[in-house]
Amino acid sequence: LSEIMLQQTRVEAVKGYYARFLAEIPTLPQLAMADDELLHKLWEGLGYYSRARNLQKAAKLLVRVYGGEFPSDIESLKSLPGVGSYTAGAIASIAFGKRVAAVDGNVFRVASRLEENPTPISAPQYRRYLEENLSAVYPESKKDCADFTQSLFELGALIYKPRNPDCELCPLKTLSYSLLFIRVFFGF
Repeated sequence: LSEIMLQQTRVEAVKGYYARFLAEIPTLPQLAMADDELLHKLWEGLGYYSRARNLQKAAKLLVRVYGGEFPSDIESLKSLPGVGSYTAGAIASIAFGKRVAAVDGNVFRVASRLEENPTPISAPQYRRYLEENLSAVYPESKKDCADFTQSLFELGALIYKPRNPDCELCPLKTLSYSLLFIRVFFGF
């Protein structure tokens, strides 16, 4: 739920909606059966209403095909309505501890600035490159995978901001570019 709500929306804007949504519709089967009017009311103000419709379509599919459980493999996650590469990576790494990168705008900024690569985020081949290379250096531990994903999200949101990054607060500022590139992208 949180990953769908956070698509193209800031965390601060989502917090209240998330709490209200879960208070009204706390389970996957309830979401699958929810009235359209209630779903729309709970989503009202978040925008991108197709997210809410896809969320319910995914809930129906999860109940019908997967017995109400989320699949843990990336391809099955990507097959859910409204779930793309980023959301599937976030769910796989955070919920299931899989070694799968979730490259959103925040992670993209971190990686592209560290790599000093000006390729735009809209370039699919660069996004795939980042997903593959970040996934390759994910930690072995399931808990560490979740922490690694969330730390990349936070680093991008709080330090590597789109405008006026906080370079003085960056925990990576003491690393040389070469060392950092080797460690992050080649796992040494």
